[in-house]
Amino acid sequence: MTNIISSSSISPLICFFVFFFWLGHGGAQGIQHSAAAINGADKIRSQFLHLPRTRRSPQVPLTVEPSKPVRHPLFQQVPTPTFSEAMESCPKADIKNLKEQLKEENFYLHTEAGEQGRLPVLILSLKDSKQKRRPAVVFLHSTNKNKEWVRPLLEAYASREYIAIAIDSRYHGERAHNLTTYRDALVSSWIKGDTMPFLFDTVIPPFSFSLVDCKSLFLPFSSYCSKKVWDLIKLADYLTQRKDIDPKRIGITGESLGGMHAWFVAFVDTRYAVAAPIIGVQGFRWAIDNDKWQARVDSIKAVFEEARVDLGKSAIDKEVVKKVWDRIAPGLASIFDSPYSIPTIAPRPLLILNGADDPRCPLDGIKTPTKRARKAYAKAHSSNNFKLIVQPGIGHEMTSLMVKEASDWMDRFLKQ
Repeated sequence: MTNIISSSSISPLICFFVFFFWLGHGGAQGIQHSAAAINGADKIRSQFLHLPRTRRSPQVPLTVEPSKPVRHPLFQQVPTPTFSEAMESCPKADIKNLKEQLKEENFYLHTEAGEQGRLPVLILSLKDSKQKRRPAVVFLHSTNKNKEWVRPLLEAYASREYIAIAIDSRYHGERAHNLTTYRDALVSSWIKGDTMPFLFDTVIPPFSFSLVDCKSLFLPFSSYCSKKVWDLIKLADYLTQRKDIDPKRIGITGESLGGMHAWFVAFVDTRYAVAAPIIGVQGFRWAIDNDKWQARVDSIKAVFEEARVDLGKSAIDKEVVKKVWDRIAPGLASIFDSPYSIPTIAPRPLLILNGADDPRCPLDGIKTPTKRARKAYAKAHSSNNFKLIVQPGIGHEMTSLMVKEASDWMDRFLKQ
């Protein structure tokens, strides 16, 4: 049985992605300077242009389709991971036979037409709760993993009276078919330019543009616009309508790729009241300018190699890197980069968790966004709502300390 969910208007959301066509045709260089003149997040969220005339996939009513638990989840890596000490360490309530006390929900949210428009969702909660409306936390997995991988976190949070939610990112988990689905999608994105699988497809809808649609994009940054963010926005549509969730107490966190997703959707959708991205926040443009892009590129190298060949280069260099980002994630290395997007999350609580020696998220690359964020939070009289934790001696790894800090952060702001 499929249930239709009404989708209410999301007035505070940004309309900021319509200018992707412009970016892909050389507009990215000029907008970095205009971004410095932004006068607060409200202008970014409130100023918007007309929606693009065409989309790759038509919109459909948000519907819920029941599904079954995934017994053998697909991991796009070899060997298949089997255990995470960090996730297993997540604080949990002392409940006898906890697994038997948990209610499990598996279903698909249909967010748009097409195969990737079916969003797999896993939810865990306590069967017998005394709370009518509980806080909720969304957990986002890292590259090549799936929603089942974060189950230890779901169980731990559910034991503490949260509604705990996980999804499969696009081209992952139930949205993948083999060990190369995500890699192939990245390469296809470079070749065709019709999808944004690295980051934005999970956060925003895929669409196409014409020059007519974007003719007024040669305006100050505050005039940029977008369509609604998509998978995670549609998830928020659903979660805020559940009778067992307090719509004002929804948090989001994630690891690596999931941390980037958490960062971007917190930037875009204010219904995510608390955010704690783990080893995800970084400076994409800083990495290019300071020749520190290699580790991030190596994590999804196939698409950069494809671009290198197409561009007639003997080796991947910063020009290749910039062109790939502008093609598969327009604006990621410019106007949507952390110096501009992170401060707009203020005054909502934001905890950034990184390793001091992480080559994919170099610490020097987040100095500017951190400085700007502190200023934004101070201006909003909410300095205590922003925190950066950098764990010494840690590379690109989610640790038990990070899991504990994220857990405490959620408790602090969602259990008031």
